[in-house]
Amino acid sequence: MLLGVHHGRSTLATEIDRARRSLSDERDRGLLLELTAGVCRWRAELDACLAPFSQRPIEEIDPPLLATLRVAMYQLRHLDRVPAHAVVHESVEAARTLGNPRAAGFVNGILRAYLRATDTVVLPPRPQADSTRRQHLAYLSTTLSHPRWLVARWLDRYGFDDTERWCQFNNAAPEVTVRARLPDVDALTVVQDAGVAATRGHYAPEVARLAPGLLGSLAPELRKELVVQDEGSIAVAHAVGAKPGERVLDVCAAPGGKTVILWNDMAHQGCLVATDARAPRVQVLRQVLQDAAVPEQIAVVDATSPLPFGEVFDRVFVDVPCSGLGTLRRDPDVKWAVTLESLPGLIATQRRILAHAAAAVRPGGTLVYATCSSEPDENDDVVDEFLASNPRFHEHALTGELVDDRGRLRTTPTHHGLDAFFAARLVRYEGA
Repeated sequence: MLLGVHHGRSTLATEIDRARRSLSDERDRGLLLELTAGVCRWRAELDACLAPFSQRPIEEIDPPLLATLRVAMYQLRHLDRVPAHAVVHESVEAARTLGNPRAAGFVNGILRAYLRATDTVVLPPRPQADSTRRQHLAYLSTTLSHPRWLVARWLDRYGFDDTERWCQFNNAAPEVTVRARLPDVDALTVVQDAGVAATRGHYAPEVARLAPGLLGSLAPELRKELVVQDEGSIAVAHAVGAKPGERVLDVCAAPGGKTVILWNDMAHQGCLVATDARAPRVQVLRQVLQDAAVPEQIAVVDATSPLPFGEVFDRVFVDVPCSGLGTLRRDPDVKWAVTLESLPGLIATQRRILAHAAAAVRPGGTLVYATCSSEPDENDDVVDEFLASNPRFHEHALTGELVDDRGRLRTTPTHHGLDAFFAARLVRYEGA
């Protein structure tokens, strides 16, 4: 699984979903998630602990061997139920399967050297008040295990204290938030009636909040009635303001969680069209809509090209493909998959999709742009540039406790205890 993520063939979420099907014991599924997510979450810290005991630079170690070492180091540093000698033994046995005759000895040597000298491993400490920027970045990027380029940006925007809290939030096991799969069903009632401890969502009342790790212990019958969805994601969908009887277009709709929210807000009356480009994502979208009893009106459309619709929709929702840097707590592999150099390409795509989506909005209609990114390049900058070059549209401020002073929905870990989501509402002038 870690190699699939490392080579960019897949995401951790996809790998976990695939691998879980082969495991019948929920305890094994839980351990699988703990090990893989933990390694992705703490990768920089794990590498810093391995580096002093390897004669080769970390980046030069063969990926299968490095994955083996990282899994072992994660267990040694973050888990306490597996004895150290068992961790070393199992890791050495795993290394024997790699086809490299020296692999087992290499793994054994590094792990035993670490265990002998654990007390000598010192990570960058939390900076003092008079510490330098370099010391701040060393602590945030290594000890709190985040990409240096990303924490440098957060440090400039939010300051040290908020950046530290954001990193700690990302490194913690996420609380589980669920809504009912079917409409007009209260998730909290369903969960509590099953004897499961839960509380109502702070920002999305249809959500039930469960303790971290509790989802896997739910009975299969109960699990089928629920859908995992972050409160920030639900708030973004509600920001579209879809109403009964309207024509609504959901661009880049897969996997479909927000599409379901739109249909519920429409009271199941009107025309809702969902689009996506890639066949696997369309398949997932179709299944999600079927499970939620949403009428299937799906168009396979690549929104990076002009859309095959006229100016007919009352509301167009465009949740663009983005870096996902706002969801690192739930998707820790994204930390290392996204680079500073990859952002310009993403932003260019977002601008194209927004422009094409705007062409489907009727005069007087509404266009909502959204991401799950923390970065202003993908959020405010895209919206501001669109408004500057499209005089037919003006911004209409959103309202609510998740809205900032510019009238844009913006959730953050430090202010709301939520992943980072963004949305802005744009309205086409009547007659334009």
